[in-house]
Amino acid sequence: MFITFEGPEGSGKSTQIARARHYLAGKGLIVLRTREPGGTPIADQIRTVLLDADNHEMTAAAELFLYFSSRAQHVAAKIKPALDRGEIVLCDRFADSTWAYQGYARGLGVELVEQLNEMATGGLQPDLTLLYDLPVEVGLARARKRAEQLAADQREDRFEREELDFHRKLREGFLLLAERHPQRFRIIDATGDEEEVWRLTQEVLDTEVIGRGL
Repeated sequence: MFITFEGPEGSGKSTQIARARHYLAGKGLIVLRTREPGGTPIADQIRTVLLDADNHEMTAAAELFLYFSSRAQHVAAKIKPALDRGEIVLCDRFADSTWAYQGYARGLGVELVEQLNEMATGGLQPDLTLLYDLPVEVGLARARKRAEQLAADQREDRFEREELDFHRKLREGFLLLAERHPQRFRIIDATGDEEEVWRLTQEVLDTEVIGRGL
């Protein structure tokens, strides 16, 4: 089973995916946790380029193709082999993020993103997507506070520095995706504290994963 965790900046999805991996492994399931961009040595090098705030002159097209380069390597070298072994794969961001960030918020075109994603993934789609939703201002405040606590060379905050209108468009894109694909999306209110959001996450996992007898 392939499960993705999506959401705007500061939604807390990375914290929740860590807890989800621990929870499912505790149930005796074989679980692989990974992330995008990144997940393999080659893809992690691309991640460094993509998220470095010093690369503010990167064009939208260059950004898009770097994401797909990372994803093509990630799917071929890590995600698909794990799924073929019968493991549960938890991925922190996947194709929906490219749709929302580059296709929708950047305005490059969602149809183009869908076509390129088909090539990069070989048609791989998540079985379940947890979308952590919260007001843009709340998420950005969290994300920027987190970045300030890191050393300058550890920050991956290029997107946090985008204008507020970009982030509003981004959230709109994620919610539009959830509306288009209700069969796999589960929207989780991410405005609460970590424990409250985990309670909502666990409910989804119990229903959609444990309840299926995986």
